[in-house]
Amino acid sequence: MALTLVLGGARSGKSGFAQAQAEAQAGAQGGRLAMIVTGQAFDDEMRARIAQHRRDRGAAWRTVEAPLDLPQALGCLHEDDVVVVDCLTLWLSNLMLAERDCVPETESLLAALEGMKNPVWLVSNEVGLGIVPENALARRFRDEAGRLHRMLAAQADRVVLMVAGLPLMVK
Repeated sequence: MALTLVLGGARSGKSGFAQAQAEAQAGAQGGRLAMIVTGQAFDDEMRARIAQHRRDRGAAWRTVEAPLDLPQALGCLHEDDVVVVDCLTLWLSNLMLAERDCVPETESLLAALEGMKNPVWLVSNEVGLGIVPENALARRFRDEAGRLHRMLAAQADRVVLMVAGLPLMVK
């Protein structure tokens, strides 16, 4: 298994990079493509974004929706799937809004990833580089995201930071 964490700001090219790398990897290995998505369509704008992402990915990708139960979704993959999870910060937001405890959920995710034989590309927003948020929920989210990224980076084989569409190899 190769676990890669792809971090970056909004519209930095994280998803496109992870998808292209996964497509190349699947092509080289004769594997299939699986996209685990965590976003939820609560409004028209988000529905349009989701539809555009599906069109951009194309028919080669199997989509698995996992807004909350990401560890379980990882456990249901085919053995030859090359996987992209997009995105961890939306998953974290979903957990917080559902008032689920992020610590055991993160531990469950780490355990699921530990046992994976599939190549996995994890996409997440780096939110800790800006100013301190003004409200408690936003500060808690920033802190939880930082902890999640730190733990995943320790477990990952590679960490990539996307800046203006350019991949910077961190690990």
